[in-house]
Amino acid sequence: MREFDGDYILADNVWDEIVWIWRRTEAPRGCKVEIVEGLVTVAPLSSVAHNHVAERVQRRLYEVIPEDWGVYQRLPLAVPTRLGLYMPDLAVLPEKPLRAGGERLIAASRAALVGEIVSSATANNDRIHKLAGYAQAGVPLYLLIDGLAPGGPMVTLHSDPEGGTYRSLRAVEIGEAVALPAPFRCTLYTSEFPEV
Repeated sequence: MREFDGDYILADNVWDEIVWIWRRTEAPRGCKVEIVEGLVTVAPLSSVAHNHVAERVQRRLYEVIPEDWGVYQRLPLAVPTRLGLYMPDLAVLPEKPLRAGGERLIAASRAALVGEIVSSATANNDRIHKLAGYAQAGVPLYLLIDGLAPGGPMVTLHSDPEGGTYRSLRAVEIGEAVALPAPFRCTLYTSEFPEV
């Protein structure tokens, strides 16, 4: 890849070009910039309730993950085969890939669990595009917290990715408990979630 005057590149492939654009996209503080299906997108600042839900889940996960793992918010996870670079609300993975330093993207396949909290700005991406991207990357668990679901507020745990799709899912209404399987073996009490 060759860069000319900082404003133009000659890339060897579409992925490199899109990541170059992503790195240079300016957005207001608090907004997240992602690549979804090859398009650079900017999502607005999350609500306070959205952040509270993320904190509740993160607190529970820290009780059960190994010491050398972390729960990260807005960690850039790459799925180049789908031209995707997602900044999930929660990603659980070993700390080792993050210790490498420098400006790196983390392969989504390194995550053991990814969680997205649906907002009106991200609903389509979270329910469709990221679901497919995380499945294709082989992320074992995709937790979708969807306070805007058409049938009412739901939490859906997608699991068993195979052939680019999740083979299993468990959906409960917000207010009911969600059991996470190994390696987490914990229960999320969604009754603690505020309206998102």
